[in-house]
Amino acid sequence: MDVGGTFTDVISFDSEGLLVSKIPTTTDQSKAVVEGLNSIGARIEHATYFSHATTVATNALITKVGLARTALISNEGFRDILEIGRQRRPELYNLRTRRPVPLIERRHRYTVPGRIGADGRIMEPLNLGACALTAREIVEGAHESVAVCLLNSYVNPSHETIVRRILTARGFRGSISLSSEVDREYREYERTSTTVVNAVLVPLMTGYLSRLKRKLAKMGLKSPIYIMNSDGGMSLETYASTRPVAVIESGPAAGVLASRELAKGRFAKVITFDMGGTTAKAGAIINGEPEVVEEFEAAGRTHSGRSIVGSGYAVRGSFIDLAEVSAGGGTIARIDDGGDLVVGPRSAGAVPGPACYGMGGKDPTVTDANVVLGRLNPNHLLGGKMPIKKDLAMDSVKKLGRRLGLTTSETAQGMVSLANNSMSKAISIISVERGRDPREFTMIAFGGSGPVHSCDLADDLGIREIVVPVHAGLFSAYGLLVAELTRTFVRPFLGNLKTIERSFQEMELEARAEMKVEGQKGYSTKRFVEARYEGQSHELLLPYTGTDSLARSFRLRHRQLYGYATRDPVHVVNLRFRISVRPGAVPELRSPSHTGRSKASDTRQVWFNGVGREVPILQRVDMTVGDSGAGPTVVEDYDSTLIVNPKWKWVVEDYGIKLQK
Repeated sequence: MDVGGTFTDVISFDSEGLLVSKIPTTTDQSKAVVEGLNSIGARIEHATYFSHATTVATNALITKVGLARTALISNEGFRDILEIGRQRRPELYNLRTRRPVPLIERRHRYTVPGRIGADGRIMEPLNLGACALTAREIVEGAHESVAVCLLNSYVNPSHETIVRRILTARGFRGSISLSSEVDREYREYERTSTTVVNAVLVPLMTGYLSRLKRKLAKMGLKSPIYIMNSDGGMSLETYASTRPVAVIESGPAAGVLASRELAKGRFAKVITFDMGGTTAKAGAIINGEPEVVEEFEAAGRTHSGRSIVGSGYAVRGSFIDLAEVSAGGGTIARIDDGGDLVVGPRSAGAVPGPACYGMGGKDPTVTDANVVLGRLNPNHLLGGKMPIKKDLAMDSVKKLGRRLGLTTSETAQGMVSLANNSMSKAISIISVERGRDPREFTMIAFGGSGPVHSCDLADDLGIREIVVPVHAGLFSAYGLLVAELTRTFVRPFLGNLKTIERSFQEMELEARAEMKVEGQKGYSTKRFVEARYEGQSHELLLPYTGTDSLARSFRLRHRQLYGYATRDPVHVVNLRFRISVRPGAVPELRSPSHTGRSKASDTRQVWFNGVGREVPILQRVDMTVGDSGAGPTVVEDYDSTLIVNPKWKWVVEDYGIKLQK
């Protein structure tokens, strides 16, 4: 179950085959989950595995709705750390720029005397009387959650543990997030921000998952519920309830995992392009592994796919590296103050949706433009389940064009071109700006709108091979079925290189114990280090293969990223230990293999760069492995539409449709 901003996708495998559904997302996402299951008639009482991606945490941070009344306990003198942060301005030359409002008001932030040094020694004992007084005020203030972030607790968590014990003893019954458990790394601001984000989300996520669990149990579900993490791994709902900071980017990660599964043994370099109803996202997979970053701006703004540092809330953890832009099927076009046509960032969402949905939407969206240009079926989508009203799409685009002095088709083409330009920038960020040539990559295009725009983007960037997987519009939901259950353990490293192996062994024992509690076995492990040159402020994440090759690997990676390397000493700052296990068998999406050649079911006029052409319409359900042809062609599927531009050739493979130029 993948809950997006516009649609909720359901994909189910069982002994009788594949069941899929795509329904509008509801305000209460648990309701959409139930409706989605009912829409396919899933035999949920027989389910052995249930996986879910949700936007509950992300939506709450963006809208500030549903966040818990939270208190922060920090050291004396650190009350304003959330405001001070890194003193970054999100927009350097904007005199009216505003930093995000702190998630915890100053009157709800408490400080206590006591100090632990950077080496873990207690420099000043924790003042127990002050802690007791603070605990009483927090209880009397009816707080639902508490974030505790004390100096250097990543080395010695004893003071934070004492604070939790005192809070509990004084009658606090809400959730308590300790920074030493949520983010065991140095850098005070980032650790505090991450812990605060976790704390404000715990009651909301706990409530949502409890509500979902009750509804599914009522339907007969007996299997565990797994939630997609931001790093592409899965966790049990009990873990997600207490660590919601780990699932902030839950949905986008799933599509990358599905792409990794498809690429295995086929493509060494992959660009993932996921365009849904609200946003478009681009990622990269190199030699079977997605790129991962260790910091993220939650609820922040983006500019041309880049995250604007300081515009959101700093969160540390593992996140699949994605460039995201506000360019989805529901993205609204308008005229700005300068009289120019712009597309985004506002979206029509699931309700009222694009004008052509006939649900009350009046503003012209990218979907409306594609209907006007003949790129989308003018009568229905979702195999006939969703009626499309072309006249409403025409009216909305025509009104916008009248103000611009353009024809309806010219306006629609302009809208599509602007959306394509925005998405091309996102792909450039994860390719060109990372030192990669996109012409060497295969693009895997998915999402409800991804295959519609894939050829346009490939033409812009010089990409010569595209793969549109089976059920591309539900591909992220498929990613939830192929992901592994994972945990990543982080430990600061303060010793010399001789002690690394011992530290990793201790981390593995901790990881084994946690997996055993969850009933998992047969796991695989990976070791990573975060290292830097002496005197540098930021680290590089590297796979750890031994101390002998550490410095050489670091210098090679540094040269790849920055163009140079030095002989300066290399320091290890953090150790990361990742443990993973696949809960069940991996299902496969396969193209139909029935006999006979597919024939065009119809033709219609489709506009390409201002020129209308009569184009054959093929139905994906009628196409079989080995079918081939050349563009222009339109391929309609239940959950997506593929536009094959002129000069592109296509062939049906067992894993999807491959396009080449």
